[in-house]
Amino acid sequence: MRHSVAGRKLKRTASHKRALMCNLATSLFEHKRLVTTVAKAKELRPFAEQLITRARNAYNAEKAGSVGNNGVDFHSRRMVGRFIHNKAVLQELFDTIAPVVAERPGGYTRITKLGNRRGDAAPEAMIELVDWSNPQDGRVSLKTRAKAAPKPKKAKPVAAAAVAAAAPAVAEAAAPADEEVVDTAAEAPVVEEAPAVEAPAVDEAPAADDAPAADADASTDAAAAEGTSAE
Repeated sequence: MRHSVAGRKLKRTASHKRALMCNLATSLFEHKRLVTTVAKAKELRPFAEQLITRARNAYNAEKAGSVGNNGVDFHSRRMVGRFIHNKAVLQELFDTIAPVVAERPGGYTRITKLGNRRGDAAPEAMIELVDWSNPQDGRVSLKTRAKAAPKPKKAKPVAAAAVAAAAPAVAEAAAPADEEVVDTAAEAPVVEEAPAVEAPAVDEAPAADDAPAADADASTDAAAAEGTSAE
């Protein structure tokens, strides 16, 4: 049994596995991302990050001027060239990738699982360089970007001047209006109160008890008149 043995054989011999890792690392440095199985991605991650670290150390040494041979670290380039056989990709690693990750202390790659693959249902994953990932995933570069100079805003001063100029005019227009209201109130004629008109007194109607007496007097007068006519 393989006790205390790290890594994965990937069902390949040692030479076949090494060739596989070299080809995967070359594709990763060229395209900045790679889709493969989860097992291969986990096996590729330390292999590729060791090469990036060697290129990063060579860049920092060249920048500090602590390397001879006209300031170029040929030894590191030869060591990495043992695994990256494509000269264009090797130059890409030392001239483009190393300056970007110069201030990053490890962790140059990210693995994202994509689910099972159609056909054999193998679990897939995408391994990518962190500094070349999508902008919404995180920061693109560790270098602080220079802030653009703020554009002069001309609209606000003009608006403020217009408001300041309009304020006295509004105050002047409001003052005459107040004076006119006061003058109108002062010039309004005083209306005299009309004298109260007393209603004429109304005689009270005769009481109901006087009605029979009046009828009796009327009948007496009628009888007298008949007697006179008879004579």
